[in-house]
Amino acid sequence: MHVLALIHEPPPCSGVFAEAAAQRGDEVEEWSMAWGTLPSRPLEEYGAVWLFGGVVNTHEEDDHPWLRDENVLIRRLLDRRVPMLGICLGGQLIAKAVNAPVMRAEVPEIGFHEVRLTPEAAGDPLFAGLPERVMALQWHYYRFDVPEGGVTLAENAVCPQAYRLGELAWGLQFHAETTRKDWLHWIDEWAALPGADRTGFEPDHLRAETDVHMERWNELGRDLAGRFLDIAEHAGTGARRSVGAA
Repeated sequence: MHVLALIHEPPPCSGVFAEAAAQRGDEVEEWSMAWGTLPSRPLEEYGAVWLFGGVVNTHEEDDHPWLRDENVLIRRLLDRRVPMLGICLGGQLIAKAVNAPVMRAEVPEIGFHEVRLTPEAAGDPLFAGLPERVMALQWHYYRFDVPEGGVTLAENAVCPQAYRLGELAWGLQFHAETTRKDWLHWIDEWAALPGADRTGFEPDHLRAETDVHMERWNELGRDLAGRFLDIAEHAGTGARRSVGAA
């Protein structure tokens, strides 16, 4: 199966998701709307789409005009019922595409923060079987509201943390894809960035808790990505059977 990864930072961005895809034999292509190029194959040839995070925000279309084009693309993918999984900014972009509010969070979440699954998660094909409480890796100053008609799958005191929209689209506020190497790079890069918002940013604490939580977190991330790709493959097989029956 071909997987399109919409990225908003320099590649590679797929982290442990790419590991899960490789284990299944799937092919991942990372591509950005900001590049001004087209993906290597027609959209209908991708069986699944990942939307990853970034330092841009959903409302910054004047500074990043390609966000408007990405909004149109996400709506098109939703209309075509292409399986999608949005991470952090990606989850916010899916929410925005269906007119759900995206706003600044009352407090930022940076590092590992507890997330609780809702009762509805037990019946969700992506979340069923995951721990009811997990220390989830976060880095966000903004948050989404769950879209109208969506199902809240995880939350904490700060904001909704995961939702399902329809049958084949999910948005997560936490970074299930991020490797230890990438996380430590983010910390070092942010510490050296002039003028960055330091609210909630404690680099020594972030590095220390990485040793405690990251190994287990990456196991969960690979499992989540594998479940999503299984769902996408099954959805694609069902669609092809329907076309053949017609």
